[in-house]
Amino acid sequence: MKSKTNGASKRPAAAARKHYPAASRRLPRVEPLLLGASLLALAQHADAQAVLAATNAPAATPVSGLATNPPPAGFSFLPQKPAWLTDLSFGIKETYDDNLFNVSGLGAKEQGSWITTISPVVGFNFAPLLGQASPFQALAFGYSPEVNIFHEQPSENYTANRLAQTIKAGAGDFTVSLENGFNYIDGNHVAPTYSGLDSNRSAYATGAPRERREQIQDRSKFSLTYDQPQWFLRPVASLLLYDLMTDLHTTSGYQNYASRYDVNGGLDFGYKLTPGLAVTLGYRYGHQYQEQFSSVIDPTHTSSPSDYQRVLLGLEGSPWKWLTFSVQGGPDFRNYEADSADHTTPVRDLNPITYYGEATATATITAKDQLSLRYKDWRWVSSTGKLPLTESLYELTYRRKLLDHLSFDLTGRIQSSDYTCGDASSSDRDDWLYSVSPGITWTVNRNLSFNAAYSVDLGRNQEDNITDAGYREFDHQMVSVGMQLKL
Repeated sequence: MKSKTNGASKRPAAAARKHYPAASRRLPRVEPLLLGASLLALAQHADAQAVLAATNAPAATPVSGLATNPPPAGFSFLPQKPAWLTDLSFGIKETYDDNLFNVSGLGAKEQGSWITTISPVVGFNFAPLLGQASPFQALAFGYSPEVNIFHEQPSENYTANRLAQTIKAGAGDFTVSLENGFNYIDGNHVAPTYSGLDSNRSAYATGAPRERREQIQDRSKFSLTYDQPQWFLRPVASLLLYDLMTDLHTTSGYQNYASRYDVNGGLDFGYKLTPGLAVTLGYRYGHQYQEQFSSVIDPTHTSSPSDYQRVLLGLEGSPWKWLTFSVQGGPDFRNYEADSADHTTPVRDLNPITYYGEATATATITAKDQLSLRYKDWRWVSSTGKLPLTESLYELTYRRKLLDHLSFDLTGRIQSSDYTCGDASSSDRDDWLYSVSPGITWTVNRNLSFNAAYSVDLGRNQEDNITDAGYREFDHQMVSVGMQLKL
């Protein structure tokens, strides 16, 4: 019998979608904002995960930055790749996921599946072809399609088409950097349908199948640095976009997903305390968009787009050769739209002052041990529409070189989605996700490596006074083994 949480595997007939044509789902403000961000970049001369990885056990990451002997010579029948070909590889991985929809099990039964992942990768860097006189340090492009086959749940099959571009250049006192990650997910057009008390589920339960549905994701960062001996100026711009392309329905329990994006630009001023350490003061102006469903789907016309300004104090650099870090934080001045005849904003305060913070750090403790840290805390909008939330991520990764060609990774992660800033009845929830992911990688030679990984995710609810709080909690495990062959 098909599970209540399992969406249909085929696109519905046109008649079933006639009220919600694809054109009605386009992001109304994203094109001018993208153009504005591009013009800002030109005028100045130039983000999800932290959502739960929904389908694949985390592959063990090869240790980087640690002392190591070069791997043994590769296979003699494989040619050496040219300098401009940075990556040409093929990976295959087999994963078992014991709870694809991250349900509590109190209602709908937990469903597992074996998943085969096929991932070829090709990458180019054309900067070496331009010669030493060229200002480009990187002119890189990469394509890495990832085919995921769910053997017990074919409705979850999808292909992630990932395109990555990196441009880095410098001339005189100026350096410029542009990084863009574009991802088109070719997956099911139909979202899951939940029934009964399973509708009261964690944000991380909702996010798991969402990441497998058809959509476009784009993450872009731009910076231009004017560097002087004691200070620097750095104009910046960024974009985080989720264009959800699943069908919209009025069926009870059907999960409609909302498109959303965040775009901002601004300026950092940095003062160098030492050659390797700088204190920064930054400003950002930005906009967050959250799709408003049609009146057929949502007669209340509820959504939470907003404009914001941030003032950020930071510290960054590499004061010692074994430590590199960057941290910024400060107040976020938010402006939501007031209620009107055609729009409702479900927040307690239309002009709140919130907090924004983010940090990354990498410490090479010994020649064989490395620690990496990620942190982010910010106001965002939900993918299910209507509500804003405070989203937090705390992640620590330990890497250990066990032997010359054998490495171990251990990642601990805590995530929070706190909706209590809203004034709707559905705002009384605060979802947490606790994750632990160990993995090992064995590098046979420069052409061949194997990896194995395990992860456990514990979804927990921090608001006990809401109805059927237990349905918001779940346990989720994945185990995988994989192989990579590279030129």
